Amino acid sequence: MELKFPKGFYWGCATSSHQIEGNNQNNDWWEAEQAGKVPHKSANACDSYNLYETDFDLAKDMANNAHRFSLEWSRVEPEEGEFSEKEIEHYKNVVRALRERGLEPFVTLHHFTNPVWFSKQGGWENSKAPFYFKRYAEYVAKNLPEVKYWITINEPLVMAGKGYAEGAWPPFKKNKAGFLKTVRNLYRAHNAAYSALKRNKKDLQIGIAKNNNYVEAYQNRILSKIFAGFIDYVWNKWFLNKINKHQDFVGINYYNHNRIHVRLSHPKNWMNQNENKIVSDFGWELYPEGIYHVVRQASSYKKPIYIFENGIADATDRFRPDFIKEHLTWLHKAIEEGADVRGYFHWSLLDNFEWAEGYRMKFGLVEINFETLERKSRGSFYKYKEICESNKLENE
Repeated sequence: MELKFPKGFYWGCATSSHQIEGNNQNNDWWEAEQAGKVPHKSANACDSYNLYETDFDLAKDMANNAHRFSLEWSRVEPEEGEFSEKEIEHYKNVVRALRERGLEPFVTLHHFTNPVWFSKQGGWENSKAPFYFKRYAEYVAKNLPEVKYWITINEPLVMAGKGYAEGAWPPFKKNKAGFLKTVRNLYRAHNAAYSALKRNKKDLQIGIAKNNNYVEAYQNRILSKIFAGFIDYVWNKWFLNKINKHQDFVGINYYNHNRIHVRLSHPKNWMNQNENKIVSDFGWELYPEGIYHVVRQASSYKKPIYIFENGIADATDRFRPDFIKEHLTWLHKAIEEGADVRGYFHWSLLDNFEWAEGYRMKFGLVEINFETLERKSRGSFYKYKEICESNKLENE
């Protein structure tokens, strides 16, 4: 049976600047790497700052018709209020290279990294953070007029949680008040940037990339259902509700399933009580059905939906081909039932710098030799190419 996707559906891959560009020396992650606060250094990464055309040739060869990438704020605005013409010209060339290959650019303004000057002023805890972000967004949008699709912030709750609650990422804080202040400033920053960009050009399409999990209760038990409903609201819905009047589409990153099992005798083990029949190299459960549920939930906002990230750490490429097929089968089911899904972006085009995990986790459809920078397409590259080329899935 053939599962056909809507006409004009966007097929692509996603990347982020610090994870692939290399030598982003003016942001808080690089600073933390040099200070030994995180266990790995990004160094040259994939050197995609220089090799982006090679990477886009691979995306074109995979029959992609869109590509998601991020700008590096610390390159564009290396000092407060001082914008680099050299770097904005570089990103103009990046957009031009995508257009020349028939790839629609989806551009992320912020993917986890902050300029050092911004961090020194308190980062996202600073009440002026929304203003700083809005100013940066306005500048790049005016200077990249060929870009129609803008993603303001990648996974705001992940960034806030890792950096301001767990203390595992910059700025390495464990502070509940700081976490709440950060989350508030993130949604205000999104809303401010949205309004500013729309005033400048009304036909822009602007949204966010929100990491949403499929949350369910263990065996529908009443206490588990109550707690699962609470977690679902706080993680999946609250932030999107705060920006609902300031988004033209709902952007979803889907990776995780969270089965809640409330047992009063085990108060620390209620979360992620999954079966884990198959797990990725990261230890994450493979649960394709979850993408159906998060998309159905996102449909309640009655806006177009894009899957901006969905991928697996799988160094041997053993599971990735089936991972893609099974997730897309469930995504197609959601579309058949009325979900207005307009595109799917696999994470990621390339093996890359996976934050605190360094280069150990391999998410790429393309394998990278980080010593020679040689690119080599994996078997899953060709599986995904078949789907992109035909705009359909062969479902046995």
